[in-house]
Amino acid sequence: MNFKRITFVVLLLVMSSSFLFAANNSNKKPKQLEKTSDVKTTRLQYVVGFYNLENLFDTIDNPIKRDEEYLPSSKNKWNTKKYDSKLTHMAYAISQFPENLAILGVSEVENIHVMEDLVSQPSLASHNYKCICPEGPDKRGIDVGLIYDPKLFTVSSVTSTPMKSATPDFFTRDQLCVSGELAGEQIHVIVLHWPSRWGGEKKSSHFRAEAAHTTKHICDSLYAIDADARIIIMGDLNDDPTDDSIIKVLGAKAEVKQTGAQELFNPTINIYKSGTGSLAYKNSWNLFDQVMVSHAFLQQGSSTLKWTHSVIFNKSFLKQHSGPYKDSPHRTFSGGAWTNGYSDHFPSLIFLEKIVVQDEK
Repeated sequence: MNFKRITFVVLLLVMSSSFLFAANNSNKKPKQLEKTSDVKTTRLQYVVGFYNLENLFDTIDNPIKRDEEYLPSSKNKWNTKKYDSKLTHMAYAISQFPENLAILGVSEVENIHVMEDLVSQPSLASHNYKCICPEGPDKRGIDVGLIYDPKLFTVSSVTSTPMKSATPDFFTRDQLCVSGELAGEQIHVIVLHWPSRWGGEKKSSHFRAEAAHTTKHICDSLYAIDADARIIIMGDLNDDPTDDSIIKVLGAKAEVKQTGAQELFNPTINIYKSGTGSLAYKNSWNLFDQVMVSHAFLQQGSSTLKWTHSVIFNKSFLKQHSGPYKDSPHRTFSGGAWTNGYSDHFPSLIFLEKIVVQDEK
């Protein structure tokens, strides 16, 4: 796809979203967490995160997608019992996230229907979460999507951008960009699942560099409309925070004070350097599941939405408790056997805060 055409589409939709943003800036108030010592101000906190759901497929054969591994006739014997158990576990995990989950990007979902089944589970149903999942060209039949709380986040535009590759007929997940209003401010959320390390890390690294260039192009298109655009990039990048695709191509910084205008701050760099990961492979940890923010989320101000901290949500119930994979994520299948777990990735979360001044006289 021609990048000039993609840029025009992104710019057009962002311009349209600015008008919708103004129209949708309703009188509803974000949920109050606590009052500060000054009774004239209120501190509001929101959780934004990403979770690789590890092959959330239904049991229905889709002739367009390669879902043969997740059918009742497959070697996995993927049936209603296993699907329902998977939904129950994933919904429970999300229900245990900190309060005020506003936005959750997800990957490895087959379609919008499995996402709707997920948010309809008893442990999540009361939140009335909404879902977005444009279907892309990935050969495995998996996509990225977004779950959001409509009481906290109002969507104004959605775009889905294919990765531009120099390799003919290379198909991977599209890059989802959802714009909308959170805490009275316009933000843009980019959800990613970059190409895997199939064939080896070095042999496949150029594909993730190409994916990073596509992501940067989307960011640059948003900055062209708003130099202080509030951008959140999240996803399973299949690279660690210190790899070239993140450091050199995206130009992500490890420290707030090092992050300049129209640059990205990646808090998972220091989390990774501390020894914490989001998935384990061959007895070593990787941190592919990252959430980073643009400079606008770091600016000081009593009435602006800003980043406060980040965590890898690696609670005990999500872990293997024995055997050679102890403490690694308790996945759905292991060694070809159904282990009735959660996911082979831990979720990655960030916390945003806004101080609302109620009386500025």
